[in-house]
Amino acid sequence: MAILPIVTYNDPVLRKKTKPITEFTDEVRQFVADLFETMYNSEGVGLAAPQVGVSLQVFVIDADHMMEEEDELPGPMAFINPKITEKKGRQIPLDEGCLSIPEVTDKVLRPETVVVKYKDENFEDQTIEATAWLARVIQHEYDHLQGILFIDYLSAFRKRMHKSDLKEIEEGLRETKYPIKPKL
Repeated sequence: MAILPIVTYNDPVLRKKTKPITEFTDEVRQFVADLFETMYNSEGVGLAAPQVGVSLQVFVIDADHMMEEEDELPGPMAFINPKITEKKGRQIPLDEGCLSIPEVTDKVLRPETVVVKYKDENFEDQTIEATAWLARVIQHEYDHLQGILFIDYLSAFRKRMHKSDLKEIEEGLRETKYPIKPKL
């Protein structure tokens, strides 16, 4: 397994819609393992392929430590070619951050429940109805596959509040505990 550098918010790969994975090979399986390794090394709860510079429809998550004690813990999950088929419930505002936008957080409104169809790391078809934190993490990572970042949900005023942080990241001046690859 390899720890991959994470690209920062100004890299064009983060703004592209990703391509589906059409062949399930050992290379794809290894890439999924690398995503998990990179996510854990970065102390993240999710990581999408575009965040490591690869424009494919795959992300990994492990949000167990964010879940309530009474919740069933799903453990690490890989989502290959995911499709959100339903969003429902109240719009919940919660702080979000992103490994590609280090040390920047803000409130984002998202539906409390989603239904997702996907292939897992064994390339088997799955469907999950996720709520609460799990739903939020899935939606955040799914957005990466659509070329959307959490800052896109912010008002112009809130974006201006983060302008100096974004400039620092863009110039490669932001220090992180994990390897990043700023687009200079």
